[in-house]
Amino acid sequence: MARPARPVRLTPPTWLTAGLRPAPAPIPWAAVVRASVALSAPLAVGLAVGQPAYGALVSMGALSGVIGDTADAYRMRVFNIAVPQLFGALGVTLGTLVFGHGWFAVAALTLVALVSGMISSIGAVASVSGLLLLLNCVIGAGLSVPGPWWKAPLLLTLGGLFVLLLALLGWPLRRAAPERTAVAATYRAVAELYEATGTAAYDEQRQAVTASLNHSYDLILARRTRQHGRAPNLVRLLAQLNVLVPLLEAAPAAHLRARLIGPLPAAIPAAVRELADAVEEGRTGTPVLDLPAPERPAEKAVDHALRHAATVVHKTEPDPYNVDDRLGRPAALRVRARRAGRAVLLSEASWRYGLRLALCIGLAQAFVSLIPVPRSYWVALTVTFVMKPDFGSVFSRAVLRALGTAAGLVLAALVLAEVPRGWWDVPVMMALAALIPAFSAKGYAFQTAAITPVILLLSDTLNQQGFDLVMPRLYDSLIGCAIALIAGYLLWPESWHTRIGDRLADSVADTAAYVRCAFAPGTEDGQAVRHRARRKLYRDLSTVRSEFQRALTEPPPTGPRAAAWWPLVVAVERIVDATTAARIRVSHGAPPPDAAEVTAVERELRELSEGLRSTDTLVGVRTELPGDENGVLEPLRQEVRAARAIAGPDLR
Repeated sequence: MARPARPVRLTPPTWLTAGLRPAPAPIPWAAVVRASVALSAPLAVGLAVGQPAYGALVSMGALSGVIGDTADAYRMRVFNIAVPQLFGALGVTLGTLVFGHGWFAVAALTLVALVSGMISSIGAVASVSGLLLLLNCVIGAGLSVPGPWWKAPLLLTLGGLFVLLLALLGWPLRRAAPERTAVAATYRAVAELYEATGTAAYDEQRQAVTASLNHSYDLILARRTRQHGRAPNLVRLLAQLNVLVPLLEAAPAAHLRARLIGPLPAAIPAAVRELADAVEEGRTGTPVLDLPAPERPAEKAVDHALRHAATVVHKTEPDPYNVDDRLGRPAALRVRARRAGRAVLLSEASWRYGLRLALCIGLAQAFVSLIPVPRSYWVALTVTFVMKPDFGSVFSRAVLRALGTAAGLVLAALVLAEVPRGWWDVPVMMALAALIPAFSAKGYAFQTAAITPVILLLSDTLNQQGFDLVMPRLYDSLIGCAIALIAGYLLWPESWHTRIGDRLADSVADTAAYVRCAFAPGTEDGQAVRHRARRKLYRDLSTVRSEFQRALTEPPPTGPRAAAWWPLVVAVERIVDATTAARIRVSHGAPPPDAAEVTAVERELRELSEGLRSTDTLVGVRTELPGDENGVLEPLRQEVRAARAIAGPDLR
């Protein structure tokens, strides 16, 4: 009997539509108001003084500041906005100097693209700086701006500094508020983690806690100086953040306890939320905790960690010389600069991305030089936005860029066709600019749809083309996306190991080392070493998870392979949790495991790590891990067996 024909699936694949679903993110109303004022006020001033082109340039600089204003802490905003503006000023200066110089301009932009791509590998601020260096260079080389040469960079920089001024207006009154809010949010995430113990939501909530803790540490360590005593508020916040580590270490043991005998008492997450309120409000005094008496090792660990956290949170002045963050002190600025320079010049990934970006920009500029394209700068502009791998998958960004631009052009066409130029530009810009932060929180396609009409309106103020701008911009965007897809994606196939496999294998090897460290004979600094090892592991796994999420949005074979390997990422995180839970139980009275049991678990993990480096297909392995079935390592052995048994879909 013949099998019935399978129905033809008419819906687009998930990897194609994933970026079109809006993210469930709240609207940042402060950023919405700031963007509306920052982009419309310069236009109004330019019209008032009879220089609308100058106002448009200042608004363009403000647009780059709005896009880069992603930090919470005020000090970080200075770096995130001011430093990229300097690179943007340099970029537009170079672009203005080579404007109209034909193939010399092509060569100059290609070289700038190489430098931009290489410095983008240093970090977040350097990435935005490299982006603005190239973007403004492309604009200066392709758009006629008012002379002399120094005027355009000055006006663009003024726009960025105007955004910075608006962002810093609340600094005198809320000097440490963003950091304090972040730490309080981490406490609330921990409370939700304890509420989720014993349920299927635990793993997802643990990932949220890791992200929140990383964010809080990044904010505070960005402000940290070598002399703690000079910043008492910072010292207190750092101490309050550090005492969360024992609570986090006790959480896996509490999760195991909840799975066996039932949920934790509601008083425990309620007490953590009370600590969150105390952190946010800056309360001090004597803490009052009404907690049930602990009986089991996991309960004792939670009780001890919670009481210690309450003491530190309510303490007025923590000892500044006894505050040691779990990641170590940041190196001196000159040391970090030397490391960054060495990484840029000697890193294969840095050169690889720089050459990819330079090739794409060179092709884009050569294309528009050989084939007459009106206002050709938009092709290279599209390539620049798409070719930002630290912002997401190049493939998905190219698709989303094309769709977002098409949607934005519909709105731009309505504005350019129906709204008269002049003072009407100001209220229109207020409305359009407000959409940028609101839509940016929803996804890249939505951000592109919001930015496109703003850029077109500003370009029209400079060149007075009106509705004739719309269709050429769509063609330019499609050409730029095609160049990025072919020259920046298809011609540079990265092996699975280079991109993901080796990273995951490194994390598994680090997990094996963490298992050995967790049950090694006690030393004076053993606890601090375990804290740092565990935090580094979770941070590295968070990076691996982000890379997997990018890969899931790509077409076969990368997307399906990432989906097949995804359960292993979850399994490794569960192994780290199980190791921590076992260590906590031992620290609070449970019998320690035999050294041979620890060695057997470590050996299995190292074999798994070596296997991941040698294959692109997961092969399930039956693992026998003998040991005491009632011992503290039994849950860990179960997780290791589960990880070793994971196989790819073609071998299941």
